[in-house]
Amino acid sequence: MIDLVWLVPLIPLLGFVINGLGRNTLSKSVIGFIGSGVIFVSFAISVAIFFELGADANKSHEIFLFDWISAGALHIPLAFLADPLSSIMLLIITGVGFLIHIYSIGYMHDDEGFGKFFSYLNLFIFFMLLLVLGSNYIVMFIGWEGVGLCSYLLIGFWFTNASYASAAKKAFVMNRIGDLGFLLGVFLLFTTFGSVEFSKIFPQAANMMPGNTTIALIALLLFIGACGKSAQLPLFTWLPDAMAGPTPVSALIHAATMVTAGIYMIARSNVLFDLAPMVQHVIAIVGLATAVVGALIAITQTDIKKVLAYSTVSQLGYMFLGLGVGAYDGAFFHVITHAFFKALLFLCAGSVIHALHHEQDMRHMGGLRKKLPVTFATMLIGTLAISGIPPLSGFFSKDEILAHVYEHNQIMWAVAVFTAFLTAFYMFRMLFLTFYGTYRGTHHAEEKIHESPKTLTIPLIVLAVLSTIGGLMGVPEVLGGNHWLSHWLSPVIHHHAEAGDHATEYMLMAVSVIGVLISITFAYVKYGKNGHVPVADEGKRPALASWSYHKFYIDELYDFIIRKPLDAFSTFFYKIVDRKIIDGIVNGFGWSATEASKGLRLVQSGNVGFYIFMMVVGIVSLLLYTYLSL
Repeated sequence: MIDLVWLVPLIPLLGFVINGLGRNTLSKSVIGFIGSGVIFVSFAISVAIFFELGADANKSHEIFLFDWISAGALHIPLAFLADPLSSIMLLIITGVGFLIHIYSIGYMHDDEGFGKFFSYLNLFIFFMLLLVLGSNYIVMFIGWEGVGLCSYLLIGFWFTNASYASAAKKAFVMNRIGDLGFLLGVFLLFTTFGSVEFSKIFPQAANMMPGNTTIALIALLLFIGACGKSAQLPLFTWLPDAMAGPTPVSALIHAATMVTAGIYMIARSNVLFDLAPMVQHVIAIVGLATAVVGALIAITQTDIKKVLAYSTVSQLGYMFLGLGVGAYDGAFFHVITHAFFKALLFLCAGSVIHALHHEQDMRHMGGLRKKLPVTFATMLIGTLAISGIPPLSGFFSKDEILAHVYEHNQIMWAVAVFTAFLTAFYMFRMLFLTFYGTYRGTHHAEEKIHESPKTLTIPLIVLAVLSTIGGLMGVPEVLGGNHWLSHWLSPVIHHHAEAGDHATEYMLMAVSVIGVLISITFAYVKYGKNGHVPVADEGKRPALASWSYHKFYIDELYDFIIRKPLDAFSTFFYKIVDRKIIDGIVNGFGWSATEASKGLRLVQSGNVGFYIFMMVVGIVSLLLYTYLSL
């Protein structure tokens, strides 16, 4: 089955072609069946590959398809790599992707672009699978660029709305900034190692000494690429704006798959990053700063999807923090659990929005607990999981990262734990504002509220189960487990960060859980018991809350220091260089020819006598010139 791994991305590509060509002729039920069915087939093959790898002593298989590019010393095969890391990613992409496709059948049923939407989703899955299966950086880069394209198409799916179209363009442009860094890193990899294939680069790099300047520059450039794709400071502002896309898009691209591409790439390249300790330190600092900024912004947002968007930014920061301290398996563990509970939370938010007829402002919600029982129960599980309450999945993965950060730097740990407390607060703030108290919308809208159909609720239930038990794959030894995931990834991730002694781990767990419970209690008292609702009047909002609500004016700062100077620069070139200099030169030639012709045209009088006279003058002039030349 491993030799057929090429079918995993090919089948969704076929779904894209069929639904793309038949979007206006096929019925919605057929389109939904094809769009979801191709992902399920890929998931089934991925499961078979996973179990086959588990029973195989050789945990890594490179499946060569054909030579793609061969020019001089550059040889790039189209080949796929099936190993423990890629096999887990296949299960996440196709498994969670399938659930989101099922959800989309109900959520997008009344949309006139139903067929186009499913074709875009299938294309995204194809490129994401290409990204994680590529056995070299160029195939990975093709998938990397492809998911960027699909992100643009899906964020701007409702492109008739100007703000949605602008959000899509913003995501596309900001990703290109990071992608340039990734591409330069690949160029430098080729000039350094003479290849872009993992199997040739990593063995050579393993023999090099840490601190090598070239390796550090390569790692830094790859990290810049990861910052763009995985929404790290300063390239994170596109992700919250990407909530303009349909909610299934937010769940698939901006929670479970695309934004984790940067973490996957760094985990895949862990040999290179271990040789660049200074770059690892930078990654840890950037990740921690992103986690804090994302959490501080999330605590005041009133749009339910914006809360989850900034939560995603913060959680991605946690993952980068883990990568920066060398806990690659811990960071990847959080990728898996985050895919479960964040996809669940986004889909729950979509269920609420669907029930409230596209209302997203939590100030107009409330009292939905009994009206949407399945949505509430599953969202509660997702909220508990992301808050780090044991024994749900988020507890194990977040605790592992925090334990390694504590061993690395206790100040970083303290900031990270504070961020965990903020996470619990803003997530339960969202839960209480949405489901507790009384309904704050109109009476007419309240009468129409009802639980979502089964196509929406069944994926919620499955993801809730995964969010509950998903952490069991990484139970630490201190709690009686053997951390199956760490052992599974050991052929790929050669360096595993060591946590402290058991007493220290118990202490760290206790601090984390107690602090989270206090945060939840505070959120309950304020938003659940006392029924506090965020004010809409800007003047009544405290200064710090206002800064947080306006996202610390980071977009405005970028606008002031980047966009406006570039606009002024381009205006100068347009008005002075282009219009006055370049156009002046070109128009000058035309003006000179016109003015010269005004004088010359006077000699074309039509008078035969004048022409004879001019002929005589010409003959005399030639004779005179000949005579003087002798």
